Amino acid sequence: MEKQISCGEEDGSGERGLLHTWRGYSYSTTPERVLLSRPVLQAALGARHGVLLVEGGQVYSFGELPWKQNQTSSVVTEPVLEAVLSEQRVVFVAAGSAHSGVVTEDGGVHMWGENTHGQCGLSGLSVIPNPTPVGVLNSVATPPPTVTILEVACGDQHTLALSAKHEVWAWGSGCQLGLNTSTFPVWKPQKVEHLAGRHVLQVACGAAHSLVLVRCLPPPQEPRKQDKCGQCHQLLYTMTDKEDHVIISDGHHCLLGVELDSGEVKSALEGSPDQSSPTEPGPSMPAQIPKSPTSSTNPEFAPPPESTPASEPQNQVPASSQEPVEPAIEYSAEPEAPVTNEEVCVEASETNTSEPDSCRATGGKSFPYPDEQAVKAYLKRLSDHALAEHTTKTPSTLHSAQLSSDRADCFTSDPLIPVAQSVTPMGSALNNLVVSCASAVGERVVSTYEALSLRKVIGYWVPGEGRERVEERLRQEEPIQGKKSSSLGDIREEEAELSRRLSLPGLLSQVSPRLLRRTSRPRARAIPLTPGGIIEADAHLPSLQTEVWSWGRGQEGQLGHGDLLSRPQPVCVKSLNGKEVLRVAAGAHHSLALTAQSQVFSWGCNTSGQLGHMESPTTLPHLTELSDGIRVWDIGAGQQHTLLLADGDCIQPILYYSGQQVKEVMEQTEEEEQTGEYTQQPVLLPFCMNLGYVSSVCTGGRTCAALTDRNVMGFIASLHELAAAERKYYCKLSNINSLLLQPLLKLDSLSSALGQSSAGLLQNLIGRLGRLSQLTGQNSASLTSFLRRSRDIRGLVILEDAHLFLDTYSEYCSAVGDLLVMGGFQALVKPCHDVFGKGAEVVQKLSKCSEEGLPLADILAHLFYLPIKHLHEYGRLLLKLATCYEVSSVDYQKLQDACSKYESMALHLKRRRRKEAEYTLHFWKSFPGKMTDSLRKPSRRLICESSNKALTLQNAGRFSVNWFILFNDALVHAQGMVPYKSLFSTHHVFPLATLWVEPISEENTGLYGLKVTSPEESFTLLASSPAEKAKWLRSINQAVEQALSGLGHDGIPPSTGVTQRADPPISRTASYTFYKDSRLKEATYEGRWVSGKPHGRGVVKWPDGRMYTGTFKNGLEDGFGDYVVPNKNLNSCDNYQGQWKDGKIHGFGTFRYASGEIYEGSFQDNMRHGHGMLRSGKLNSTSPSVFIGQWQYDKKSGYGVFDDITRGEKYMGMWLDDQRQGNGVVVTQFGLYYEGAFNNNKMMGTGVLLSEDDTTFEGDFSEDWTLNGKGVLTMPNGDYIEGSFSGVWGTGLKMSGSYYKPSLYDSDKEKAHALKLGRLAVHSEEKWKAVFLECWNRLGCDSPGQGQTTTAWDNIAVALTANRRQQRDSPELLSRSHHKTLESLEFIPQHVGPVTLEVYHTIRRYLVKACDTPLHPLGRLVETLVSVYRMTYVGVGANRRLLPQAVNEIKSYLSRIFQLVRFLFPDLPEEGGSLADPPKDKGGSDPAGKQLESPKPGCVVSSSALLLPVLLPRLYPPLFTLYALEKEKEDDVYWECVLRLNKQPDLALLAFLGVQQKFWPVTVTVHGEKQQVLSSTKDACFASAVENLQQISTTFTPSDKLQVIQLTFEEITQEVLALLKQDFLWSMDDLFPVFLFVVLRARIRNLGSEVSLIEDLMDPCVQHGEHGIMFTTLKACYYQIQHEKIT
Repeated sequence: MEKQISCGEEDGSGERGLLHTWRGYSYSTTPERVLLSRPVLQAALGARHGVLLVEGGQVYSFGELPWKQNQTSSVVTEPVLEAVLSEQRVVFVAAGSAHSGVVTEDGGVHMWGENTHGQCGLSGLSVIPNPTPVGVLNSVATPPPTVTILEVACGDQHTLALSAKHEVWAWGSGCQLGLNTSTFPVWKPQKVEHLAGRHVLQVACGAAHSLVLVRCLPPPQEPRKQDKCGQCHQLLYTMTDKEDHVIISDGHHCLLGVELDSGEVKSALEGSPDQSSPTEPGPSMPAQIPKSPTSSTNPEFAPPPESTPASEPQNQVPASSQEPVEPAIEYSAEPEAPVTNEEVCVEASETNTSEPDSCRATGGKSFPYPDEQAVKAYLKRLSDHALAEHTTKTPSTLHSAQLSSDRADCFTSDPLIPVAQSVTPMGSALNNLVVSCASAVGERVVSTYEALSLRKVIGYWVPGEGRERVEERLRQEEPIQGKKSSSLGDIREEEAELSRRLSLPGLLSQVSPRLLRRTSRPRARAIPLTPGGIIEADAHLPSLQTEVWSWGRGQEGQLGHGDLLSRPQPVCVKSLNGKEVLRVAAGAHHSLALTAQSQVFSWGCNTSGQLGHMESPTTLPHLTELSDGIRVWDIGAGQQHTLLLADGDCIQPILYYSGQQVKEVMEQTEEEEQTGEYTQQPVLLPFCMNLGYVSSVCTGGRTCAALTDRNVMGFIASLHELAAAERKYYCKLSNINSLLLQPLLKLDSLSSALGQSSAGLLQNLIGRLGRLSQLTGQNSASLTSFLRRSRDIRGLVILEDAHLFLDTYSEYCSAVGDLLVMGGFQALVKPCHDVFGKGAEVVQKLSKCSEEGLPLADILAHLFYLPIKHLHEYGRLLLKLATCYEVSSVDYQKLQDACSKYESMALHLKRRRRKEAEYTLHFWKSFPGKMTDSLRKPSRRLICESSNKALTLQNAGRFSVNWFILFNDALVHAQGMVPYKSLFSTHHVFPLATLWVEPISEENTGLYGLKVTSPEESFTLLASSPAEKAKWLRSINQAVEQALSGLGHDGIPPSTGVTQRADPPISRTASYTFYKDSRLKEATYEGRWVSGKPHGRGVVKWPDGRMYTGTFKNGLEDGFGDYVVPNKNLNSCDNYQGQWKDGKIHGFGTFRYASGEIYEGSFQDNMRHGHGMLRSGKLNSTSPSVFIGQWQYDKKSGYGVFDDITRGEKYMGMWLDDQRQGNGVVVTQFGLYYEGAFNNNKMMGTGVLLSEDDTTFEGDFSEDWTLNGKGVLTMPNGDYIEGSFSGVWGTGLKMSGSYYKPSLYDSDKEKAHALKLGRLAVHSEEKWKAVFLECWNRLGCDSPGQGQTTTAWDNIAVALTANRRQQRDSPELLSRSHHKTLESLEFIPQHVGPVTLEVYHTIRRYLVKACDTPLHPLGRLVETLVSVYRMTYVGVGANRRLLPQAVNEIKSYLSRIFQLVRFLFPDLPEEGGSLADPPKDKGGSDPAGKQLESPKPGCVVSSSALLLPVLLPRLYPPLFTLYALEKEKEDDVYWECVLRLNKQPDLALLAFLGVQQKFWPVTVTVHGEKQQVLSSTKDACFASAVENLQQISTTFTPSDKLQVIQLTFEEITQEVLALLKQDFLWSMDDLFPVFLFVVLRARIRNLGSEVSLIEDLMDPCVQHGEHGIMFTTLKACYYQIQHEKIT
């Protein structure tokens, strides 16, 4: 293949960017080629000169250049280089009458030429010979930044520039600048403030007028902030007091300078072209925009544009005007009637309902006011608050004549025209305010209104941003039944007015009640149209929602406002709104606008036929007269002529000329020119075919120019063909809309003919077609500008955003299919006949259907499927472009890929989707009637059905008939009896998402069977042959796969690259509602499935409000789940979160009852079973209580602790069937303590009762706190009474018995009576058995010690993995350190043989980590034990008499956990056993591991050494509290003594305690300095040892506390050694006084408690070693201090 030169690198001379110029249109005219070495990129023509931009950014000038001083002749035939600009890279050029401007790459502007009027923006010079930079500065900011400019436009005496921020800047002279000034010339560029906040797309300058193309504003997002109008300072919101309420209205109209309506004042002012017209000052910031009637696309905020009749002259009149103007004001011929009702009723006659076009006021009734007084009076009346409210209500009465005459196009209908256009009342705007109420029309109007409602719901599709607001309006304007007496206008006005009032922030409370009642009426819901704005690719696509604004001199009508007035400020040309203008051009005195439909509107001076039509008035835009099929795509406007570049029948573009003929004779006079011949309508220029491919045209003065390309390698031709095809296609889509849809939608009976569902589908189709059409229009505009400018293939939208096009077409195809399937096209036949006559030629013509004699329904379907063919066109043209590139290039690949995407999508839509829809429609036509209604759905497509008996049900009855129908979303099984083949009595629908099908092997049976499984049914289908079996299997599987992938009936377009699997997955996510299953009947399950059963995560919702969220296994709840059950009586919910098994609550979980109770613990078979905690009531409610303990089958049984917070009692003991039964202990908040037997929930049997002051009763009880029977009552002083007692403790007791007063010497008897508490309490080994049993169960053992160690380790691994997975789903539950702990626990400590010290330490470290995380069974156990321990001994349970039980409970924990540890590590020696090898250098009995001199402590294994470090720190607070209570009296005595002795200085205290003088320190170190010990020194001696000993309070375990004592001894020894400077061995007599000194100085508050704790929990193997001796010394010190006598 030959090499394609890519466009950027062509040899410029002969191929691309050739410029031809000519004048006139006669046959003899031949264009001259302007010869340049490089391709021309852009040309601009002035009155007698031209400026050219060539590749490389250089600029040439030609023609008459009088400003060039060094030229010999001012006429230059050859282009001359503007050398001054050679340093710059120019990107845009412009030429005015006698000056020129360019824009450089960096956004700078250079101007040169005539400057008398300041048009070059440089002050002080009348002529600028060479391009000179002009500074465009934004003076608002300081320092003023330079404004970046995109393009400039030059007129006669002014220049406009468009900035990168899309704002307009102007300089020069004349009202065409649009600036608020009357001082000219304006030398410095100034911003046109009137366009601030608008997005300007293009600027153009005529001789004395200016045009801009503006992108329509999106509807405002927030309401206005100001409360006064920026122009006339009237209130924006008005409040009108009525008798019973206040009406708030925001219907303010600024009356200063609102423009005159088109056509109204033509007659009055045609003859005064020089008078300056009133202008409409616009908003200065976007937030204000809705105030300007011309500017808003938002029907809710903006008053309709034509409803404001007129205006008064503006205060400052521009310099050009001589006298004040008296504008004509449109006024009603009827007298003014008082407004009696709150709403203004509008008269609607029979005629205007039937003939919409007759409603448009043409200005015939208007007559001017006689004088200025009347104007003022009128304005005063209009600004009256009561009427101001109604101004916004009036529907638009005036519509441009254009709209009625050309296509009423729903895609481009004016977004500002209210929707009820077809019944707009007669008369002017003011007329509407004052017409009296006409109630006679009532009945007729209501029926018409209803008939109109569908048209409104369906039809008013407005392009782009304006459309969403219109939809909103549509949704608000549903038919209002029963409103008989008011007129049409009234109905819609009230609605609009109400929506406006309600949209005011914070004022709802003041809206009238009647209006509120009206809003609350139920409304039929309109299906919203899809938004027109295409969001994704907006950056690449030009906007079609544009407005044209004009200003300047208007005496030739060139402003397009329907009059000859000048406008000193920009005003919107309203008749072009919604016309999708893409480009504007300004001739000397006429203007052109090019639309997306390739039409040209022209207005202004037509003396030489330059408008291309003979319509009048020329002051309003009219279409140029071009024959059908001529689509214009570039325009140029000269002095008295227009040049159009268009598509004809062939690919090559053609040129049309309209305007004055230019004679070849040079010396003709001006007069001759004026009378010369000219065209009546555009004529074809015969030479255009010889020029090649024209890419753009420009005109200026009397000259025309065209830029052309030669067709290199077919590339240029292909580009032109692509653009032309898109323009043609867009026109076609617009025609379908305007010629077919619009007339249909105007038909009143359309809604009844279609029925509810088809109407919605038609609306959806129109919406989709609208979106497709808009996308096409934007793409065609983008391709057109692509031809004019860049030729880089990568800028093509159909390449870059192919997905956007493919998705839009796919959605559109679905919409057509849906309407087809529901018989919508058949239903449209009658309306088509009604509108277009019997033959419906319009439809025939539009559809271009080749077949003869087709029914109209088929032709309609064919017509709506036409757009799909355009995808082939894309494919073909992209392939054509691709052939221009080398096969290896990236561009070729890109084009090739896009081409295949479009082709495959076209085939998929045409062959598959369309065929499916047609097949389905055919099926419904022949289907037995009763079932059709329930089964026929728009998106449902038929895949296959078994009417040919190819598929039967196995084991069916003899007389039953079974019919299977496979749709794209369900398999339907219909059944009937043999005699009535057509009447199927029942049918069942199986959704495909929950259908599993598998082939049954044929080996044994010889039958071709398919097994079909659904959640509640399973049946076997028999096929008639292997081929049928394979066909059904494949069809069902494919349909299921598509249903699961969510593609519905779209299928998988081949372009998406998704490969289809052969079989759908067995495991899938789907939703299903059960209908049979007793437990799940009518419940909906949504989640994971496997083979017909819920399996995995899912949610079940029952109709009664119950809901389960969690995991399933084989169709039953299994694993973790959350279950909610509403409780109607309590108006709350029961909520369970926890483990399930086989559909029942089983395992650990939390149940929150509706009554407020919360149970947290174990369940079994939906019952509380095992260990658990039940909290009842809140602390301030009736009966708050907490039970923690063992449950059996939903009842408290076994050991448990019950805290009755109301009565201040805590019970710790045995339970049976929810009652206290067996031994137990009760403590109360008043210090009573009872231990003994309970029966039937009462204290009954033998027991012991102690009160706070140690009064004790031991004997029989019959009720709570009730003594009954024998016993002994002992007083605190030792006296006791023996006998029988009865009565309640604390009230009077009755007794009969003997009183004993023991003598001092009767010591034996006293000992006999010393009470041993705890005998009648529950033994510590019996406590919390359920907690330990659950831990054993988690390890896989049925009872303690019975089971396999390997199984236990497996269960631990499973628990950790499962929990980690759960945590991974919700990582916020775990800290980072926790993660690390979990990771390290995954390594199981392995060892073989006897346990050595090293292995022992490994095990110890493992246990510390395991007990650190509740995810490990041991950690879970420890956590539970800690919580039950705290529950028992905190609060009321902090009773000193419970101390022995609390200590024993800890010891029992240790032994039982040690049993578990030995089960996991079977080689570990038992309690007190020795480790295998001799101790190395680490001690095993204490964590610090210092080698001690006690007998081989490193070798002994003890549960306390191993487990206390883990357990005790967590249990320490409650335990130490008990010790402190028990030792309270002793500690008080000790503390008093400590405080007293500590008042003495060091030396005195040492002497008092009898410390030998040689141990007295001589010097001490304080803050690093040595100081002499004086008699006054205090707290300095043995300071380090004192500090050490104080740390005993900060440690938890006995071994840690002993370690502190040992370090204290070592510190004392160190200090004494330093003193004596020789080796030295302590004797106890020497050591004790020194240690006593240290203990006193350490000032440990609860030393007695510390001593007791160490004594109770000390490791037995340490008692006789060094640690034991040191501890004994401390204990001795404690007792010594208590009994110290101070002399």
